[in-house]
Amino acid sequence: MEKSSARNGGLLSEVASLARSRIRDYAMFIALAVIFIVFGIFTGGSFLSPRNLTNLINQTGYIAVLAVGMTLVLIISQIDLSVGYVAGFLGAVAAICMVKYNLPVIATIPIILIFGTIIGLVQGLTIGQLGVPAFVTTLAFQFIFRGLLSLVTQESGTIRIDVVPFNNLSNGYVPNIGNIAGMDLLSLLVGVVAVVLIVVSQVRKRKKMLEYRFEVISRPVFAFKLLFFAAAIITLAIVLAKYQGLPWTIVIVSIVVFIYNFMMNNTRLGRYIYGIGGNREAAELAGVNVKRILFFVFCSMGMLAALSGILFSSRLQSASTTAGAGFELDSIASCYIGGVSTSGGIGKVGNTIIGALVIMSLTNGMNLMGVGISYQYVIKGAIFILAVAFDVYTRSRK
Repeated sequence: MEKSSARNGGLLSEVASLARSRIRDYAMFIALAVIFIVFGIFTGGSFLSPRNLTNLINQTGYIAVLAVGMTLVLIISQIDLSVGYVAGFLGAVAAICMVKYNLPVIATIPIILIFGTIIGLVQGLTIGQLGVPAFVTTLAFQFIFRGLLSLVTQESGTIRIDVVPFNNLSNGYVPNIGNIAGMDLLSLLVGVVAVVLIVVSQVRKRKKMLEYRFEVISRPVFAFKLLFFAAAIITLAIVLAKYQGLPWTIVIVSIVVFIYNFMMNNTRLGRYIYGIGGNREAAELAGVNVKRILFFVFCSMGMLAALSGILFSSRLQSASTTAGAGFELDSIASCYIGGVSTSGGIGKVGNTIIGALVIMSLTNGMNLMGVGISYQYVIKGAIFILAVAFDVYTRSRK
């Protein structure tokens, strides 16, 4: 059933109604827009330069993939405090494999991802089979991997990585296929293709909802929504095209987001994950194997922590004793800013990526402004509290 703007008091009335009912979905976009405007003004435009925005994307990569895994963990009402040092440790192991044992990148990456999956499985078994709370289990593993990271890096302190293909994962760009008006052609083509795919998928989704007589937004509002996202994607494509083109980081993150978004929205596994977070007892009564889903979620978290460690080591072109410190806080904050509920059962992978961009944009912008690290932590903490308070407030109103 399509909403009638006239019946509801006009187009503005419908927009206001949507803003009230879906404020959780729109809040992070508003926050990101405000951050971009504020830092754009106070940095004299440096924040919005193609070079800095490309750098911001590369900086966000390792937190973004970590936040995707954390989204699933929080949806099932669990927590993982170990992911930061798991990422740091596995990034160091990857460095050792390539530098000390001369393993090729194509062999190192699968090995590290498997290690991460096994670590996640061990944590999942500890939580699901032994009944140790996730908070205690993952806190213990945080200590363990913090110690292991110090152990493997104690000989030199910092392991320098001079493997170009590996370092290109977070610093390199997809090879150019041509230029148009001084801009990278591939970035522009990818932007156009992304817009087409999003428009087609949204139109199909709306058509399907109408067939099943679900209420949908009116055509003018739907068209504005598509234009907004199309403009955002094309703007990003132009920004990337003006610098050095399409970063490998955005390719990797896009693949991860596509896979997890599809899984959560279009598979039985995704429905089970949401169902467990919404009501664990009801899911068990419905025949869902809750323990098996928990094992999968923590295996997934471990694998993505490994990928995060790979991207971070690639970004810095080294592994150090401090790698991974605070990653878990940034990833959890990204999820809550992205709309994941503190009580579980609610959250979207795509929105979590926006949350990660909010967190990393704050860091990037404050660094450009010369804000001290102490004040940065205070500001991030305040925003984290506001995000959780906002979630509690909107849920209580509903």
